[in-house]
Amino acid sequence: MKKHITLFILFLTCLIPAWAQQAAPHRLFTAGVASGLMGGLFEGFYPVDKLLQQGDFGLGAPDKIDGELIVLNGAAYQTTATGATKALPGNHLVSFAMVHPFVAKRRLRAAAVISKSMFYTMLDTLMPQKNAMYAIHIKGKFKYLKTRAFPPVTHPPYPTLASMLPLQRFFEFENISGDLVGYRLPAYMDNTNISGYHFHFLSDDKKHGGHIVDLTLSGVTIEIDQLESYTVEIPDTEAFRHFDFHQNRAEDIKQVERGSKE
Repeated sequence: MKKHITLFILFLTCLIPAWAQQAAPHRLFTAGVASGLMGGLFEGFYPVDKLLQQGDFGLGAPDKIDGELIVLNGAAYQTTATGATKALPGNHLVSFAMVHPFVAKRRLRAAAVISKSMFYTMLDTLMPQKNAMYAIHIKGKFKYLKTRAFPPVTHPPYPTLASMLPLQRFFEFENISGDLVGYRLPAYMDNTNISGYHFHFLSDDKKHGGHIVDLTLSGVTIEIDQLESYTVEIPDTEAFRHFDFHQNRAEDIKQVERGSKE
């Protein structure tokens, strides 16, 4: 434990803070409801072109849960269960997404090698308000990355997303450069959104991506943005109108986030 604390302190000393200019208040826009996605609301309903009008940074799930969605610098990308990653056209529909106009309020440089758990601990010290909404952009080199993507569903009735965990496909990379797009959202947003840390990856060459399962950083820039409000776009679909939201799917969300039942 003492060794870990020493490494953690050394890592913090490598950070070079630089505050960016304050921007006008902005909000997190969510298309769909996270607990609905967990329960099988996989039909796309919100087009990418409208989503990009709400923000240039974010993540989510494509139509029919076909892989993972990432929004970066005003463009949307999909990583499928084959590992292929491509830009999405404006008419592609998403089943769930959260986006906002990213403005870095704080920018830091991290030069040390650090694991996922230590990285999240460090981020907690940089984002001390546990009930605030934070967006995090990480750019640089990763010593190790493990990502995943789900295969598409074919026809209703759809299973729960947690029951599809055995079908997910994993991808591992070493010494790869790219971007992490993510959020740390408070507990009171669970079921509507996804609380805690949630990151998706896009490589510099735009050929690789997916939901982050594990990582080791080896030299990155960290940008942090704090949001002040959020809105939710409710799907106007038959499946949504009859969906039972009484079941608390917070544990399903945690399992899907970490990529395993354990």
